[in-house]
Amino acid sequence: MPATQPLAPDHLRLGLRANWAQFSLLVLINAFVGGMVGIERTVLPLLAEAEFGLASKTAILSFIASFGIVKAIANLFAGRLSDRFGRKRVLIAGWIIGLPVPLIIIFAPSWNWIVLANVLLGVNQGLCWSTTVIMKIDLAGSQQRGLAMGLNEAAGYLAVSAAAFGTGYLATTYALRPHPFVLGVVIAIAGLASSILFTRETREHAVLEARAHANAQPAVQPSFAHILLLTSWKDRALFAVSQAGMVNNLNDGMAWGLFPLYFALNGLSIGEASILTAIYPAVWGIGQLGAGALSDRVGRKPLIVLGMLVQAGGIFLFILTATFWMWALGSALLGLGTALVYPTLLAAIGDVAHPTWRASAVGVYRLWRDGGYAIGALLAGSVADALGLRWAIGTVGGITCLAGIIAAAVMYETLPERRQGKPL
Repeated sequence: MPATQPLAPDHLRLGLRANWAQFSLLVLINAFVGGMVGIERTVLPLLAEAEFGLASKTAILSFIASFGIVKAIANLFAGRLSDRFGRKRVLIAGWIIGLPVPLIIIFAPSWNWIVLANVLLGVNQGLCWSTTVIMKIDLAGSQQRGLAMGLNEAAGYLAVSAAAFGTGYLATTYALRPHPFVLGVVIAIAGLASSILFTRETREHAVLEARAHANAQPAVQPSFAHILLLTSWKDRALFAVSQAGMVNNLNDGMAWGLFPLYFALNGLSIGEASILTAIYPAVWGIGQLGAGALSDRVGRKPLIVLGMLVQAGGIFLFILTATFWMWALGSALLGLGTALVYPTLLAAIGDVAHPTWRASAVGVYRLWRDGGYAIGALLAGSVADALGLRWAIGTVGGITCLAGIIAAAVMYETLPERRQGKPL
């Protein structure tokens, strides 16, 4: 912990009940964060072909690649910056950077402007989503960490689903631009205003939790390079979590960029495609409400392994079947698998990392996780251009299955009540 870190005031308490008002506000803010990325899920791949004339799938998915690379780097810095300068400042900075995104998309004269908008969106998502995660972990304490992450991710991805469906409806009723993206302007203003006016700094709650750790073992502040190596490779659980997170977003990047094109190729309307596009994050969001709390009881590893395998099964349904309702089932399974994995991975990071360097560890994990967007976009686009959309989808499904097998073989259980050995 830096020497300038303030001591936690005596009146602070950990737990969701003690901090329900601030926690609820952060849940709402994360819904705004999710809504910002949701406005692109249905419309933008179609916009690439219809208005900008892009035929190459790799070129179309360039907006996801730029988003993923920048978001991954922003995640890394968000954790470190929030440890040094406070969570609230980083959250506000992320919203300021995100404000121009929907306006750039509305008025973009070329596809390069869309890519630029997604660079800014990547910074917005990296700073804002990472910070709301860290702030909720700070407030919740160790006993309800899985539940806290479930609520956080549920709010974010239910908002992704609602925005994806809403923009699909607006595009069907009016046009691909500008109407769907006016929604983004409203979301960005609401997110910035609520972050400035109502959020409170939570870094002192992490200091309070660190006191309890200090009673069990002295707090050791590792270097950032050591945290990077520990989270990426040296600790078996953190490595398993990082690779699973990366592959999770690899398949999400594929779904984001290729599914709307796959649905259109198979004759579905924009309205039908928007329903399928919305089912996935909706089930993902709702499922996390139970998955995060369940991981507090049964452990993190079983849900991570099962979730990756269920995701793979859902992806394979898209290439093994050819009806709307089977694809709806595939979307639901992909969402269910992701719901089992997403809050559990974050909770596992919180289990292993000491409060004094936990935000930095979350940043490293999210570097790898959101790097999966870029890898997924480039891989899926290249395979689609070379072999077709079905091969691209199937390849990502196979990689997702492999990630679940790796987690099963490598990871140890991190839930404190079930874990063997001492925390780091």
